[in-house]
Amino acid sequence: MAIEKALLLIADIGGYTRFMKHHRFGLAHAQDTVAQLLEAVIDAAGRFKLAKLEGDAAFFYAVGEDFTAFSRHVADIRRAFVSKKEQLIVDRMCTCEGCMQVAGLTLKFVAHAGEIAFQKVKRYTELAGVDVILVHRMLKNDVPVPEYVLMTDAVLGKLDPELRRFAHGIEHEFESMGRTATHYIDLNEIASALPQKLAPSLPRKLWHKATKELRSLPYLLGLKEPCQDYRNVEVVDSPKS
Repeated sequence: MAIEKALLLIADIGGYTRFMKHHRFGLAHAQDTVAQLLEAVIDAAGRFKLAKLEGDAAFFYAVGEDFTAFSRHVADIRRAFVSKKEQLIVDRMCTCEGCMQVAGLTLKFVAHAGEIAFQKVKRYTELAGVDVILVHRMLKNDVPVPEYVLMTDAVLGKLDPELRRFAHGIEHEFESMGRTATHYIDLNEIASALPQKLAPSLPRKLWHKATKELRSLPYLLGLKEPCQDYRNVEVVDSPKS
């Protein structure tokens, strides 16, 4: 297996509250909403390559040890996420829970630098190694703010000093990894200029509604299970009468 130095980044969408299992309509629309947001995130990732989609998160990597554009890429991804979220709100014509909760959706990042191995399984290439495991462990953390970049020392040390001063140290005990020094930056403290909000448009709203219903159809018909692999969409059983 080829081993490379790489910067690892996971962009994770959260913010949905509980859904009842029998609310398939809302879950189907939640599935489509997250898919659209992930598409915007991926399109804005710049030099980062998509390793894989993991439910409501996108796992990226960039081979090499040059992190000079890291903060710009994170800012670009977040700007694209916010822009798409605002568009979904402006174009919304549906009042189901999957559509009405869009305003509360958030985006967080975890980042680590280390070594990765490219492992080929049939026609798929997977990233493997201890550092890949660690960056995934970082998703379960004690960061006290909803939107942030959580990073290890290896990433913090490469940041621009102006940005580094916003970092808050926090030590974690990650499963099977032991005590790990990490640092987080509250994205709302360093928010850059966001795109101008879209003006309402009835034709765009109608197109959005039609395409959403079409994409949601397999889930509504039960051909696919909505939100099945999403970590941050909590689905609970309906109460027994």
